[in-house]
Amino acid sequence: MITFLLPLPKLMQHSCANANAADDLVLLQGEIRKVLSKSKAAGVLRLVFHDAGTYEMDDDSGGMNGSVSFELDRPENKGLKKPLKILVEAKKMVDEKQPAVSLCGGPKIPVRLGRLDSMVPDPEGRLPEETLDALGLKQSFQRKGFSTQELVALSGAHTLGSKGFGNPVIFYNAYYKVLLEKPWLSSAGMTSMVGLPSDRALVEDDECLRWISKYADDQDLFFEDFKNAYIKVVNSGAKWRRDS
Repeated sequence: MITFLLPLPKLMQHSCANANAADDLVLLQGEIRKVLSKSKAAGVLRLVFHDAGTYEMDDDSGGMNGSVSFELDRPENKGLKKPLKILVEAKKMVDEKQPAVSLCGGPKIPVRLGRLDSMVPDPEGRLPEETLDALGLKQSFQRKGFSTQELVALSGAHTLGSKGFGNPVIFYNAYYKVLLEKPWLSSAGMTSMVGLPSDRALVEDDECLRWISKYADDQDLFFEDFKNAYIKVVNSGAKWRRDS
């Protein structure tokens, strides 16, 4: 299984100067497992991406810096107050990260502790809009330093939650299989509610479609590529303490 961890906001800052990082991580994981359930994992994962998604490569600003705690009133961050509360409850003395993918059967992702957090919000309008077509999505991710392959791999996180891609509390490759089926084209009831417009756009793009097909056929490949892309996400724009 995979352990994936999410940076906590400034109010949970923890000095690692005289602590063993491995012990810190074990402690943090234990505390989070006490308050995190499979039904809450999708919200926590969304919180990670919305914090990291403000990164812009051109001026090396934004990114995974905990600023999302100051951005909760923005429309695109609606619903993230509860996931943030989970982290507060999990460990108020530790600064960095949490297991949500592993809880739902996903891959094991190593993380680094000791990130410095922002005390101000990041600029608005940097998260990819849900209505973007494939070209718009690719351009948005390119500005953040991510390839089309990484875009498609990270989009697989939508398997978790209530977007209609398989079992909402299991992290697996159902997202890609459902995309290939295009159930939203069916006239049968709720299938029209599957996914976001941006999800549906991916399967209409030839470059994205190649990766969607690969991940639909090979869950291990999806897990490996998601892990690598996720590590890149949580390091985007991050600044670190010298002792970490």
